[in-house]
Amino acid sequence: MYTPTQVQSLAPVREAVEQRAATQPDLRDVFLCHAWGDRQGVARELRELLVAAGVKVWFSEDDLPLGVPMMRAIDKGLAASRIGLVLVTPALLERLPNESVADKELSTLLSKNLLLPIIHNTTFEALLEVSPMLASRSGLSTKEDTMAVIAAKIAELVQVIKAA
Repeated sequence: MYTPTQVQSLAPVREAVEQRAATQPDLRDVFLCHAWGDRQGVARELRELLVAAGVKVWFSEDDLPLGVPMMRAIDKGLAASRIGLVLVTPALLERLPNESVADKELSTLLSKNLLLPIIHNTTFEALLEVSPMLASRSGLSTKEDTMAVIAAKIAELVQVIKAA
């Protein structure tokens, strides 16, 4: 399902995730980073598609219990996930310059080679203006694939990692 360019660009992420999965077998498959404004829309849609494909997702709407300190729960979620998905939307681009929670999640994920941006309703060029480091990462875009196809590609990547 991957194009040759996607296979080549995602190889470093896969290698890092495989290495981490071998030493920590009980991790969640993915941590879904998104803008607060996307939580009931496109972020939930992606989460549902991933879960339907058999991917274990850390998603704040489901995994952030009431009364629990938010940053600590997110910190634990980041530590317990094999890979980070960043849903890059206009809402996220608007929030990043303000050092939001998503900014803190990104800082953690960017420090490792475990980050896959998913561009939706925006462009890598727009992301480059806000976050050159995140824009330098290879990713997937809904301009090239539907969200369902992107979820299937991520599920395929997760299955390969689990089998390794």
